Amino acid sequence: METVLGIIGGSGVYDHPGLKNAEWTTIKSPWGDPSDQLNIGELEGQRVVFLPRHGRGHRLSPSGINYRANIDVLKRAGVTDIISMSACGSFREDLPPGSFVLVDQFIDRTFAREKSFFGNGLVAHVSMAHPVAARLQDLAQAAAEAVGISVTRNGTYLCMEGPQFSSLAESNLYRQWGCDVIGMTNMPEAKLAREAEIPYATVAMVTDFDCWHPGHQAVEVADILAVMQANATNALNLVTHLARNFPPRRDACPSGADTTLDTALITAPDARDPALIAKLDAVAGRVFNS
Repeated sequence: METVLGIIGGSGVYDHPGLKNAEWTTIKSPWGDPSDQLNIGELEGQRVVFLPRHGRGHRLSPSGINYRANIDVLKRAGVTDIISMSACGSFREDLPPGSFVLVDQFIDRTFAREKSFFGNGLVAHVSMAHPVAARLQDLAQAAAEAVGISVTRNGTYLCMEGPQFSSLAESNLYRQWGCDVIGMTNMPEAKLAREAEIPYATVAMVTDFDCWHPGHQAVEVADILAVMQANATNALNLVTHLARNFPPRRDACPSGADTTLDTALITAPDARDPALIAKLDAVAGRVFNS
């Protein structure tokens, strides 16, 4: 399969100026409106599809993002692998603002979002034991190191609902849980990518220490924006190098992320809702058409 690299750009990373032959393209989804059009083009010879998670101009709050539509349109655009670029807070002294973390685990504390493509009429249970594709992590790590970014491999990302930042009690609790970073957007994004059989990895970009830290007792947007600008420059350099060295063809994913639905569907074929199956034509078309 020819690879198509999908980049979900988080806060401060809404586009990539290096995309060639780029065109903002509207793709319709039965799950509603995605955050924005897709910017589809080539970067260093690699086909790349870029989606600004919050929409251009940062119009959408974390709770207002239509995560299902975002993943669905990326699948319809032919994306084979997703790299999520995400601003986050840090729970560790050794991960100061400006640090990049390759997350491998998530704790989902969101409660106001649609979290699955499946439901009544077609039930599916996908494994999230290992939600990140290690092969994508390897490529992201190599790209970061090649452009001089200090990157930490592995880490647990606590996804909160937001849009408010944590209370001090919450921040201390999450540190006790062993979380490394905190953000508001990677869930249910990672879950939906797994349901759509798209290998997924997160590059978490630290903007602050969250309020547990004596020097960050009140997280201020102005301070975050200043760090975010520097992070965005590094993020674009990382993505450029990643695209330059991304494999042109993809073999079967070692993590099994590209075949996860083989063992996930539980509803008997004769009991499945035809209307829901129709909405899943992109997400689950492989299993329905096989």
